Amino acid sequence: MFPYVALSKNKAWQPGPYEGVELMILHQHNTIPAHTHPAANEWAYVLSGEWEESGSTYTTGALFFAPKGTRHGPHIARTEVISLTIFDGPLTVE
Repeated sequence: MFPYVALSKNKAWQPGPYEGVELMILHQHNTIPAHTHPAANEWAYVLSGEWEESGSTYTTGALFFAPKGTRHGPHIARTEVISLTIFDGPLTVE
């Protein structure tokens, strides 16, 4: 069972940053501690905002890759961050 489940039926669409764009926030977290995904590679693409990783700040257009089994983080949102994160296997965190 997943420790967190977001159901879109329980969320509301809200105005986005541009005319004609709406968004639905499914999950929000300002700091994610250092962790490992033992069974999945992770890609994270910063769509907007400032994301701090290992003491460096990254902005729109940054792409992160963490091979499975690689410890990474903490991830710290220095501003509101919108990212697209993709995992290619079962998502377990250690």
